[in-house]
Amino acid sequence: MGTRPAEAALPAGLRVGVLALQGDFREHAQVLRALGANVALVRRPEELLQVDGLVIPGGESSVMDKLARTFGLAEPLRAAIRGGLPVYGTCAGLIMLADTILGGMNGQQSLGGLDIAVRRNAFGSQTASFETDLDIPALGEKPVHAVFIRAPIVETVGPRATALATLADGRCVAVEQGNLLGTSFHPEITREYRFHQYFLQKMVAAAR
Repeated sequence: MGTRPAEAALPAGLRVGVLALQGDFREHAQVLRALGANVALVRRPEELLQVDGLVIPGGESSVMDKLARTFGLAEPLRAAIRGGLPVYGTCAGLIMLADTILGGMNGQQSLGGLDIAVRRNAFGSQTASFETDLDIPALGEKPVHAVFIRAPIVETVGPRATALATLADGRCVAVEQGNLLGTSFHPEITREYRFHQYFLQKMVAAAR
């Protein structure tokens, strides 16, 4: 379980959005605010234009996809990702960022951006949820306690993406690529702040 950190020194005016169509967006917003970030919930294209980075939460990726298209957000999100907007996706958010979805629902689309192939519900139903500690050198020596809930797995990491964490069997569960970051698990649930801090650092670097 993470402990409450000191607030990060973030540039004035820097705003991080949390996609609030579906899923556990409130938990992400709470963690980001605890880190001193200026947080905005994003549901419409005009709100996307007002943020310097975006978190896509866990939830149901197929529902999130349909709602993004219904609200006219899908294409603006794709354009923002192509334009270099820092984006962090957890669980369903990781699926949304993957270039390729394996085992997706009929007609399901992703936003793309991460050069990876992700398999939905790779560990089975919610009763197969589990927790484990992960060694993630990019976040320091202390292991990350990770919670997997109907989680996806990264089956293929393309040459443009980098694996940040793997399970003991070698399967990838965290990746980054430029301004994009994705995890199969839910650091916002365990109050594990380091991934959000790492993402905020990407935002600060992109804003320079």
